[in-house]
Amino acid sequence: MAALSARLVASAFVVGASGGQDDLLTMVTGAGPIVQGVLYLLVFFSITSWGIILYKALQIRVARRASDRFIETFWETKNLTTVHAASQEMADSPVAQVFRAGYQELVRLTRAKRQAEEAQLSTDLGGIANVERAMRRAATQQLTQLERTLTFLATTASATPFIGLFGTVWGIMHAFLGLSATQSSSIQAVAPGIAEALIATATGLFAAIPAVVAYNSFSRQIRVLSAEMDNFGFEFLNIAERHFLK
Repeated sequence: MAALSARLVASAFVVGASGGQDDLLTMVTGAGPIVQGVLYLLVFFSITSWGIILYKALQIRVARRASDRFIETFWETKNLTTVHAASQEMADSPVAQVFRAGYQELVRLTRAKRQAEEAQLSTDLGGIANVERAMRRAATQQLTQLERTLTFLATTASATPFIGLFGTVWGIMHAFLGLSATQSSSIQAVAPGIAEALIATATGLFAAIPAVVAYNSFSRQIRVLSAEMDNFGFEFLNIAERHFLK
């Protein structure tokens, strides 16, 4: 596993062989145990964050398309029962799930109101406020699902540069301490150790840059979906108040 991780790190930065500096793999495998541990940790962060990036990109793309399709269906269909039946086939749409929560609460309220009227009872059932709370609860659940695992991307973006910097500082310190065991104090004596150490910083940036770009992009797209859920909620509440909960 250690050898595989070292090869992944080296292959990420080898852009071409030139002269005697064409073997980054040798520098990685020849680094000290602390620097190697830092590199393996950064490789773990990088691989995991890329898996999350691919998963979230697909999840948000499906959610946006399904929500657009549901909103189009909602405004084209005049019957809420038909819309509810269609929403059951759009489990990937956050807006559809918000509608289902509001619709189910609306049905419960109208049914209870009708029964109270038939029994000539005066009962405060909560009205439109109940529907609003149900929709807000559903919207919060959908946002929680969409934002899941984004914390790891934020952690990768903020922590990996410093982890890489730690590996670099440690490697450079180790290289300079090694001067005491040599007869030479020239730059050539510490250059290989410094080069090995700098790979840690490069690996940290390699892990952090995609993570921070993806995190910002996903956060913006989730905010758009959140705004769509809010706007749809307001429209649905207006319809419910005008036609069902007078």
